[in-house]
Amino acid sequence: MIGDVMGQRRRRFSPEFKDEAVKLVESGVSVAEAARQLGLIEQTLRNWVETHRKKNPTTATPLSVDERARLRELERENHELRMKNEFLGKAAAFFARDYR
Repeated sequence: MIGDVMGQRRRRFSPEFKDEAVKLVESGVSVAEAARQLGLIEQTLRNWVETHRKKNPTTATPLSVDERARLRELERENHELRMKNEFLGKAAAFFARDYR
């Protein structure tokens, strides 16, 4: 029978259902989680999201000079904090080893 996939009939979804599923993903829920919640196959939902994004492209506005400067500052601070955190982790491991 045409439309059968391994003995099951193909499910059909309304455009409204598809739109709501895509909105769920775009609200921050992962595709995998949204698919589980809605009882869908993950790849089906991925296809819907991809189709929606192709039909409704969003263009990111370029960062202003102030925003770029702030981003560089935050990246630099993030790097420093990661280095300090790594050092403190190693120091804690060193002292924990000597304590025993």
